[in-house]
Amino acid sequence: MLDRIDIEDIKTIARRAGDEILDVYGTEFSVDVKEDKSPLTEADQRGNDVIVSALQDAYPEVPIISEETKALPYEERKDWEYFWLVDTLDGTKEFIKRNGEFTVNIALVHRADPVLGVVFQPVGDRMFWAKSGSGAWLSEEGNQAVKLSGGEHYLEKNEVTVVASRSHRTPEVDAFVEELKAAGKEVEFLSAGSSLKICLVAQGSADVYPRLVPTM
Repeated sequence: MLDRIDIEDIKTIARRAGDEILDVYGTEFSVDVKEDKSPLTEADQRGNDVIVSALQDAYPEVPIISEETKALPYEERKDWEYFWLVDTLDGTKEFIKRNGEFTVNIALVHRADPVLGVVFQPVGDRMFWAKSGSGAWLSEEGNQAVKLSGGEHYLEKNEVTVVASRSHRTPEVDAFVEELKAAGKEVEFLSAGSSLKICLVAQGSADVYPRLVPTM
């Protein structure tokens, strides 16, 4: 399965979803609230429609789990060999705040392991992607791609840059930072929205992203 998927096609799908999102971003959009109390906008649904339709057309045999699409019961999907995992608008709160820190996320998962992924930030035209065996890459504003290698492990450094959510800062993260300081490390704190936090670690712009409460 992985060999026959061209990641350039997945990047194109992410960009198309990003265009739909930016189309809404430039308007006076309304905000609804989902059952879990998280916000929802027209951009979430329009982008989701683009991604789901394109993936179904190209890979009809691969099921899709999307935040905006009703999932099958776990018992029916727990034995899937491959599936697409989609978060069309990661960082809806950042979208609503209009700070640009939201992303389009598409991943291919083989059982429990992600084997291909794209993270696209429409504002600023930043595309992160990775495919098993091919490394992780970044291109900005259509420029030549740069291979990412992360950086030195944060516990080995004297100066540590910690990245955390701009909208979901927790006491656990503050305690984590205080523990680093108590160990004699100088700590710089960096806030970011959506999956950009993990991308900053991959990029080497941040050393660690502590996520110390339950997450999906």
